[in-house]
Amino acid sequence: MYLTTRRPGLIGPDFIGLRRLNRVLDETLGTLPWGDENGAITSAWLPPVDILEDPEGLRLVAELPGVRPEDVKLSIENRVLTLRGEKRQEAEEKTERVHRYERSYGAFERTFALPTTVDADRIEARFDSGLLTVRLPKAETAKPREIEVRVG
Repeated sequence: MYLTTRRPGLIGPDFIGLRRLNRVLDETLGTLPWGDENGAITSAWLPPVDILEDPEGLRLVAELPGVRPEDVKLSIENRVLTLRGEKRQEAEEKTERVHRYERSYGAFERTFALPTTVDADRIEARFDSGLLTVRLPKAETAKPREIEVRVG
């Protein structure tokens, strides 16, 4: 279930202009993550991700508060790592009124182009306390090494 906030009076010339602008942006940039294929505005969220590098490889850390580990999927195809999942809205205590919903729910998807230096066969992922840590080790040929200089 998605909750959106709509301003009254958005129907009319301003709304039509907004739809045209969305169409131009979609043609230029592709479908925006918060719109569906019909242009309907939905609530979406993208988890923040840190990407770090050390001599052994890359580390991707995604912040996924409230997401269950079984709702997270990682895949790799053609050197593109895809992180997708869903943050489900849990049924909360029944009250007479809801004053505000600000937390985001729904499906998410992030993709990352991997450099050729990553050994895709050795990628590992761990989920702990709302953080997904993906280790992307460098291939042995990509690691820095010292070359012996011989005399004579």
